[in-house]
Amino acid sequence: MPYSPPEPSLELQTSPTYSPVYYAFVKSANTVGYFSLLYLTWRFCTHHLDWQLSTGCVALSGGWLALTRIKVDHLLQTYFDILSRIELQLPVVLGLILSVVAIIAKVYHPLFHVAALGEIAGWIYIYILYLSNQKKFKKQGYGPVPLNTWINPPASVLKAGDLILTSGNIARELHESVGHAEMVVKLPDGGFGLFSSYMAKGTMIHPIEELTGASYKGHYVALHLRNPWSAAQEDEATQLAEQMVLINRQWAAAENIRVTKRIDLIPLPESLKTPLRKIFHASGYDWFGTFMGRVTNDRWTCIGAALELYRRMGVKTNKYGTGLLGVGTTLLDPILPVRFLADPAFELITTNELELRSRASRGRANRL
Repeated sequence: MPYSPPEPSLELQTSPTYSPVYYAFVKSANTVGYFSLLYLTWRFCTHHLDWQLSTGCVALSGGWLALTRIKVDHLLQTYFDILSRIELQLPVVLGLILSVVAIIAKVYHPLFHVAALGEIAGWIYIYILYLSNQKKFKKQGYGPVPLNTWINPPASVLKAGDLILTSGNIARELHESVGHAEMVVKLPDGGFGLFSSYMAKGTMIHPIEELTGASYKGHYVALHLRNPWSAAQEDEATQLAEQMVLINRQWAAAENIRVTKRIDLIPLPESLKTPLRKIFHASGYDWFGTFMGRVTNDRWTCIGAALELYRRMGVKTNKYGTGLLGVGTTLLDPILPVRFLADPAFELITTNELELRSRASRGRANRL
C-alpha cells in the first residue's frame, strides 16, 4: 500500500472541531515558509545578503531541510499529485547542491562542514523515503496511482455516494492520472446514475453506462465512502442532486438573459453579436472554479458539484480551496480531483475487493 499518515494525523484531519484550524494553520505556515525561503535563496544567490558562502549554504539548506521534513508525511501521502512530487524533488536537489557547496567552500569553523554533512545525510534520508514510496505506485495514463488500484471497476461494484475519478484532457495537461470527477447516485428505478458538471452541459445526472460501458475509451478509478450511506441517505442524496441540477439550470437561464442584455447594449451589427452570444453562453459550469477553489450555491465544476453534495449530506472531507494562506480566499488554489485519493472520507477501490468477490463467487459455485 502507498504511504498513509499515522492514526492521530487522520483523526486531526477529520475532526469537525479541529480540522478547520488545522488546515488554515498548515496552509498559512506552508505558504509563509516557502515564500520566505524562496526570497532568502534568491537574495543569497544574487549576492544581496552579507553572508559568507558556506554560512549561507548551510543556513539555506537547513531551512529547506526543516520545511521539507515537516511536510514529508503529507507529500508522500499525496505523491500522486504532481505538485507534491515537485515539492519533494526540487528541495532535495537544491538542498544537496547547497550542502555540497558548503563543504567545498572555506568556513569560519569546521562545525560548518559537520553541519553540511548532516544536512546531506538528511536529504539522502528524505530521498530514500521518496524512492521507497514511489515503488508503491504505477503509472496510469499521465500520472501515478497506488499499485493495487482497481482500474475501471464494473458498475456492479459501485455504490451510491462513491466518487469516480476519470482520465481526460485536464489529466493530460496536468500530467496526473485523473482530472475529472463523477459521483454515483441512486436513480428512482433502483439503478445508478452519475452526478457531475460538464463544461458544455453544466450540472447533470446521466446514465452510469456512459462511463462503465464498453464504449468508454479512457480509464477511471473509484472510491467508496468510508462510512457508507443507508438506503434513506441514498434517497436523500438523489433528491439533493436533482435539486442542484434544477438550481444550476435556473442560474444558467438567468445568466444567459443577462449576457444577452449586455451584448445587446454593444454598438455592433447583429452578425457580430450572434457569435458573441455563443462564446459567452452560460452552460452552468463554474469557469472561475476551474482556476480557483471556490464552491458556490448555484454553479460548479465537476469536483465542486460532488463536494457541495457531500457537504449537504454531512460528509466530512478535507478542506479544499482554502487559498494560499489558508483563510478561505480560494486564490490560486483550484480543487484538483486527484487530491481525493488521499481524502480520509474515502477509501480507494482496490484489487483486494476484486479478489474477495472472486473468492465469494467461487464459494457460491462450489456450494451449488
